[in-house]
Amino acid sequence: MALDFPNQSRSYDENGRRVRFTGHDGMFEVRFFVRADALRDPAEGEASYLAAFDAAREKIYDAARRIYLKGRRAVYTLTASDVT
Repeated sequence: MALDFPNQSRSYDENGRRVRFTGHDGMFEVRFFVRADALRDPAEGEASYLAAFDAAREKIYDAARRIYLKGRRAVYTLTASDVT
């Protein structure tokens, strides 16, 4: 099965300074994080990071799919080099 993102929810993890979201491969849930510094020009703060994530959502999802296909794990963290 292919990795899909049927649930559009995302949240900010302040301790990790990253946005978390989930994907699904069939019945398996896959957790993803994208580091705050990988998001394009966000101002400091949760609302800005979530807005930056939303603006780049498709690009982030494409990066998540590419990384997932390289080696399937349960949790991934995307960095700036993954999203560019």
